Amino acid sequence: MTIRDRIQTRVKRSKRCVFLRSDFKDIADYDQVGRGLKKLTSDGLLMKIGYGLYVRTRVNSLTGKLMPDNDTGADGVLIEALERLGVDYTFDNLSSMYFSGKSTQIPANIKITPKSPRFTRKISIGKQRVNEV
Repeated sequence: MTIRDRIQTRVKRSKRCVFLRSDFKDIADYDQVGRGLKKLTSDGLLMKIGYGLYVRTRVNSLTGKLMPDNDTGADGVLIEALERLGVDYTFDNLSSMYFSGKSTQIPANIKITPKSPRFTRKISIGKQRVNEV
């Protein structure tokens, strides 16, 4: 069984949808894991959303394009990625009012910002972004 196959079976069997490069360090060396992840990205099983961050994908039934395999959408993927990285985050004012129950207006776009100004890693899925202008 090749390294690519071992990474692929781990991704398919996992319950989570966001993967760090370090999740596969027990399979092979750093460079070999990188080549396997790059091959799976080009095959369409994974999508790179940031440095060392990958998300499992599926084909959108309406557009036929790849999208994150998560029921909560791009916002949920960004939240899961920040939690996997151990970063504290906040929502914008309108989103936090909706989540706390103070407002019934559903925000069109949720803006997620890290609490620490030292976190500068860029994470993006489509139009949803963290730390990008």
